[in-house]
Amino acid sequence: MNVSRIVVVSGIAASSVLLLSGTAFAHVSVQPQGEAAKGGYATVNFKVPNERDNASTVKLEVTVPTDHPLASVMPQPVPGWKVEVTKSKLAKPLEVHGKQITEAVSKVTWTSDGSKIAPGQFQQFPVSLGQLPEDTDQLVFKALQTYDNKEVVRWIEETKEGAEEPESPAPVLKLSAATEDHHGGGATDAAAADGKDAKNAGHDEDEKAEAASDDSSDSTARILGIVGILVGAAGVAFGVVAARRRTS
Repeated sequence: MNVSRIVVVSGIAASSVLLLSGTAFAHVSVQPQGEAAKGGYATVNFKVPNERDNASTVKLEVTVPTDHPLASVMPQPVPGWKVEVTKSKLAKPLEVHGKQITEAVSKVTWTSDGSKIAPGQFQQFPVSLGQLPEDTDQLVFKALQTYDNKEVVRWIEETKEGAEEPESPAPVLKLSAATEDHHGGGATDAAAADGKDAKNAGHDEDEKAEAASDDSSDSTARILGIVGILVGAAGVAFGVVAARRRTS
């Protein structure tokens, strides 16, 4: 096989790998920042890659599951995108912190307002969610991705247990075991770190105070020693002078 054939075959193989990897991985997903614990609150990112070479993403619609409604859904502002939050009436009111919630967010929509997700790029859309349900291991967020050529990709297919991943899978948020404080691992770790820092700071201050006390004691001892030496020298000198006077 000559060099030109090797180059052509290598190029075809590389292109095949890129196409396959794009098909396998270039879909909308949801990823927690830290931990998404049952019964707690979490911040998640909806990650939107652009899987087209000739169009840019200009809109994302995410459906919030109503079978496990969330009392709090707060999107973080993203420069160049405007966001709209849609609420719906609940068939069964939620009890949150002693209050009844009769409606909850059912959809969040981001629309281009100067920015686009260009080919070969991705964008993350952060959202704070809570209180996460305790009676399920995951939440499914169906999503629609719209391109500036009017094409709409529907990421709405749910993966069935034991089956292969569908062609257009819906984003799935996996929930971890509930924590005691219901605020997630991040808050607990931060509090523990703050406590540890405070303890270390107090210990450092004690060490500094002790060191300062030791320095003060050493300085006092040195001064008293010098004074003693001077007094002793003066006494010796006085004795010598007195002896000379008696002799004369």
